[in-house]
Amino acid sequence: MPEILPDSSKKLFQYIINGIDINEPEAEVSSIAYRVIDHLFHIDKAEVIVDRSLNITTKEKKNLDQFIMRINDHEPIQYIVGETEFYGRKFEVNSSVLIPRPETEELIALIIKENRDKKIKFLDIGTGSGCIPVTLARELRDSKAYAIDIDPRVIKTARSNAARHEVDVEFLLIDILTESIPGGPFDLIVSNPPYVLESEREHMKANVLDHEPATALFVSDKDPFLFYRRICELSQQALRDGGRLYFEVNEKYAEDIKAMMEVLDFHSVDITQDLNGKNRIVRGLWTNDLFAKPERL
Repeated sequence: MPEILPDSSKKLFQYIINGIDINEPEAEVSSIAYRVIDHLFHIDKAEVIVDRSLNITTKEKKNLDQFIMRINDHEPIQYIVGETEFYGRKFEVNSSVLIPRPETEELIALIIKENRDKKIKFLDIGTGSGCIPVTLARELRDSKAYAIDIDPRVIKTARSNAARHEVDVEFLLIDILTESIPGGPFDLIVSNPPYVLESEREHMKANVLDHEPATALFVSDKDPFLFYRRICELSQQALRDGGRLYFEVNEKYAEDIKAMMEVLDFHSVDITQDLNGKNRIVRGLWTNDLFAKPERL
């Protein structure tokens, strides 16, 4: 008996919904299904709703079934389709880089707001997909962009994204825990370093634990501020007088990181909450003026 193939967009959508077997809310499963249809068949949500007629081949259905198997293996849909959206642009992602989060978009928005009319030279530490330097380079058109990571695979992906969005970013393969930062002085340094505690693994979903790079996520409970402290120390030499340091942080430790920055002689250090009211961004000013008055950032 010949295989029955979905012959309309609604039937195709329902076929995918019925095939997905993951413990996620109905809205999330529907979102994944729409994304699969768009990627494989170039059918958007509106076309699904109007129930467009289809003529799917056996080969196309086999490819679709492989996608569904990967979804049921908890592989993030962003890795399956090979891209995600960040700040209104599409970025290549794969298992060597983290999938950019909405909180990082808020960090970007703050930096753009405070530096829109300035010609700045900036550095992103731990660049991952390159979403931070590429977006800043696109939005702050007269800026000079630099980015650091420890993994050659990551640098390759980030370079691909810079080329995709036609911006010039100088990517450097550096281990910040053992090496210094070249290319300074910078007007701005930004970092979203590993900040999830190893002890928090048990509370995380399989799509993160089994597929996203652990080295970009986790830090030892014994030294949760390892990367923040090291970046602060490097920034003391790499920032120009009056330069700024921006961090994305674990909400639990925002106050501690603020205190650490103040102990390390950063000025006007403050905390910004994200849209969910969580302490998510810590930023501070670096100056050689010991008598500098607090600046409102």
